[in-house]
Amino acid sequence: MIDQNFDNELTTNNNTEVDNTQVDGTENSAANKARSTQVTDEQVINWIKSRRSIGNLTIPAPKANQVEAAIECAMTAPDHKKLQPWRFIIVEGQRRHAFGRALLAAAEAKALREAVELDERTIEKTLKMPLRAPMIITVVTRMQYHEKVPAFEQLLSTGAAVQNLILALKAQGFDTVWRTGPLANEPAVKSYFNVGSEDYVTAFVYVGSAHCQMPSRGEIDTVDFITYDSE
Repeated sequence: MIDQNFDNELTTNNNTEVDNTQVDGTENSAANKARSTQVTDEQVINWIKSRRSIGNLTIPAPKANQVEAAIECAMTAPDHKKLQPWRFIIVEGQRRHAFGRALLAAAEAKALREAVELDERTIEKTLKMPLRAPMIITVVTRMQYHEKVPAFEQLLSTGAAVQNLILALKAQGFDTVWRTGPLANEPAVKSYFNVGSEDYVTAFVYVGSAHCQMPSRGEIDTVDFITYDSE
């Protein structure tokens, strides 16, 4: 499954050298193909800017080979000293219900600490959170001690991996939303995903297909966010 917009606008250039000489008055067909598939900088930039978060997703979800291709892209994220702090856990099918129960256990423990009571609506909503997409990719930062790589760099590396993951899924025609929330690093959730006490659940990437037309993103004004320090 290939995103039609991606196929139209960002067909991959194979960068193969071709012979542009004339053969019997006809230009080499490989040269024609190479030119027709060349991607411009503007097309790539506009495609990245078209990414949107979509809250409720349905089937189809990516197949295993598509997920693995996306994770390969995720693992090209900047990674100081090549610590590879990321881990990816795929939740789908009936296991989403088990994840929902882990979220509820986390919510109940949090409520007990804060001396509040969960109402039935909150309980039901919490249990159903993982059902908002056919697949959830949980991304974990496994922290490692390194004298030259502080903890924040490892978290940022995982964040960069998540963005690559999302774009690679988009390239294959799937929609996503990156969620975390107050329960993500509660002990019950960490235990469910076998995450160490010093490690972090960094993202729940909900993945699937959207059957609604998202409005185009408006113009992005960068003026208030950039400072040039130059002479």
